[in-house]
Amino acid sequence: MESYKREFIQFLEGAGVLKFGDFTAKSGRKIPYFINAGEIKTGEQIARLGAFYAKAYFDKLGRKEAVLYGPAYKGISIAVSTAVALSREGLNVPFFFNRKEVKDHGEGGVFVGYVPKAGEEVVIVEDVITAGTAIRESMAILGTLKDVKVAATFVMVDRKEKGQGEKGAMQEIEEEFHFPVYSVVDVYDIIEYLEEDPANEENVTRIRNYLAVNGAK
Repeated sequence: MESYKREFIQFLEGAGVLKFGDFTAKSGRKIPYFINAGEIKTGEQIARLGAFYAKAYFDKLGRKEAVLYGPAYKGISIAVSTAVALSREGLNVPFFFNRKEVKDHGEGGVFVGYVPKAGEEVVIVEDVITAGTAIRESMAILGTLKDVKVAATFVMVDRKEKGQGEKGAMQEIEEEFHFPVYSVVDVYDIIEYLEEDPANEENVTRIRNYLAVNGAK
């Protein structure tokens, strides 16, 4: 395993973002592990997370000038920290996020921050994709912006699960909306990391059993 992947998984586990047990995903699936960006609670942690996303951004998109979009609520801090990390490397990009409820006073509207103009490209930064539900919600919201194109989406972990059919959720999103979805690590990287310690045998077995039913074909 590449060293940066191990470092990232260790960071997620140490911060409490990656947990093992019994959980219910937004898709309604019962899952044996959970990725929760809401556990990032300190300046140091969010700075490190943003740096990992920025590395992925540069690796996949180079120095593309796009607008970062962080879906409320967990995507907000990811978008901000990624924008800061990119700026430290000389790429100053704007960011924005949505409100859960449309504001009908003051400046109004559903968006906070920079609102993309026609012809500009957006990069979505999200915590995780399970069945693709959250990304489809984001696309419906972004669809209110005229002539704005989504260039890519970045997530922490590719869960390698089925989407609405037998294909992987990330593959379905790519085919449906015609933009790439990138992840820092995937579930098989997590399994490889866990297998380095025999004490993790139960978690490895539960994840493999889950993927046998819900994994993408």
